[in-house]
Amino acid sequence: SNSPPLFFSTAVTAYASQVAFPSLGQSTVYSSFPQSGQTYGLPPFGAMWPGLKTESRLPEAPSVGQTGFLSFSSAYTSTQPNQIHYSYPSQGKPATALSLCVSTRSLKMFALSWTRLCCCCYCGCPSLFWLSLQFMFLLIPSDASPGVTIPTGVALPAGMALPTGAGDQDETNRKNPPGKAKGKAKKSDGSQSTDNDLERVFLWDLDETIIIFHSLLTGSFAQKFGKDPAAVLNLGLQMEELIFELADTHLFFNDLEECDQVHVDDVVSDDNGQDLSNYNFSSDGFSGPSAGGGPGSTTAVQGGVEWMRKLAFRYRRLKEIYNGFKGNVGGLLSPMKRDLLLRLCSEIETVTDAWLSTALKSPLLIQSRGRCMNVLVTTTQLVPALAKVLLYGLGDVFPIENIYSATKIGKESCFERIISRFGKKVTYVVIGDGRDEEFAAKQHNMPFWRISSHGDLISLHQALELDFL
Repeated sequence: SNSPPLFFSTAVTAYASQVAFPSLGQSTVYSSFPQSGQTYGLPPFGAMWPGLKTESRLPEAPSVGQTGFLSFSSAYTSTQPNQIHYSYPSQGKPATALSLCVSTRSLKMFALSWTRLCCCCYCGCPSLFWLSLQFMFLLIPSDASPGVTIPTGVALPAGMALPTGAGDQDETNRKNPPGKAKGKAKKSDGSQSTDNDLERVFLWDLDETIIIFHSLLTGSFAQKFGKDPAAVLNLGLQMEELIFELADTHLFFNDLEECDQVHVDDVVSDDNGQDLSNYNFSSDGFSGPSAGGGPGSTTAVQGGVEWMRKLAFRYRRLKEIYNGFKGNVGGLLSPMKRDLLLRLCSEIETVTDAWLSTALKSPLLIQSRGRCMNVLVTTTQLVPALAKVLLYGLGDVFPIENIYSATKIGKESCFERIISRFGKKVTYVVIGDGRDEEFAAKQHNMPFWRISSHGDLISLHQALELDFL
C-alpha cells in the first residue's frame, strides 16, 4: 500500500515472439464541403440585406466573387476577416447581456431565425456562426421602449438610428435638464405627425417601385422583361388616359396644373373655412397663372388674397374627394370607365407578373405595425399623382397627408420637409428605383433600398417580416 506510484514510459518494448502492430497512418483527408452550393433558410445579407445600401462609412456590399461577411469559405479557419461587419470599440463599457434590455419582438425574431437555421444548417460550425450573428442583431433592439439604454462603445450601422429616446438620451439630458421644458415646436404637415411614439418612416417612390406605369409608356419594361412592346404600350396609354380624365374631371387639374403644390395643405393658411357644399367652382372666376385680370375683368389677380383663397378652396375640395373615394374610386367613374379600369388593372397585373400585388405586401405590413408610417414622395405633379394612387388602389395605404410631390423642389428638399415634420429621432428608410431618391437618401444619411426586380420586392418583404427594417 506504501509502494511508490507507477510511471509509464512512452516507449514500449516488443517481445520477440510478438509481431509489432503497424503504426497508425493518417486517415484520408476529407474534401471541404462546397458551401457555395448550400442554401440556408435566410437569404444572405448585402450591406444589410440585398438591395439595401447604407450611405455612410460602412463597407460596401461584396461584389460577385468576393466573400461576403455572411458567407462561408471552403476551408474553415480560425479567423474570418470578412465576417465581422459591426465594430465594437474598446473604449467604454463593454456590451454584455446584463447591460441590454431585449424586447419581446426581438426575442421572437431570434426564435424564428434560429428555427429556420436549425432546419437548414446541419454543419456544426456554420450553425454556431449564424447563432452568433443573430445574437449580434439582438444587441440593437428595433422596438425597445424609451427606457432601453445601449452601452457605450456599440457601433450602429450607418443610417440606422437608435430607438426613440435612446440614442439622444445623453444629449437631451444635457440640453434639457430636469425641470426645464422644451419650448420649440415641430413644423407639421398633418395631424398624424403628433404621434410621439413614431419610430420609423418609410419613404416610397411611386412609379416603377410600387406601380408599373412610366416604363409601360417608354418601352423599358417590355425590353427588360421580354414582353410584347406593342401590347405593353397600349396598356400604358389606356391607363394614362384614365389618369388624366380623373384628374381633369374631379381633381381640378385644369385649374391646378400651373399652380402645383408639394403638399395638399400648403395653401391651407389662405382658406377662410367657407362652406363649399353649394360652392360653384366653374363660375367663381378662378384661372391659372397664365391668365391675368385685365381692366374691368372679374378674374382674381394671381397671388392676390382672393385668388389664393379660391386656390385653397380647390385643394380643400380635392382633399375631401380623395378621402371620400380612396377606397372606392369606381364611384368617380362612369360604368364604362369602371369596367375599363378593372380590365386594365387585371391585364397590367398579368403582364407585369403580379408586380403590384407583390409590392403591396410591404407597405401593408408596415401599416399594420405600430410606430411606423408610409410616406409617398413622387416626381409626378401632385394632382396626377393622387389620381394614380386612387386608380391603382393605394388610397388606403397612403393618406393624402402623407403624399408629397417633388416636381417643384426635388426629392432632397421633400425629404427635408418630412424630417422637419416627424423629427430627427425617427429612422427613415428610402425605397425606390431611381437616382433622385438614392442621391437624396445619401445626402440625408438614410438607408436606401433599390427596387429593380421582383426579387428586390420579395427580399424587402422578408426583411420587414423578420424586423430587420
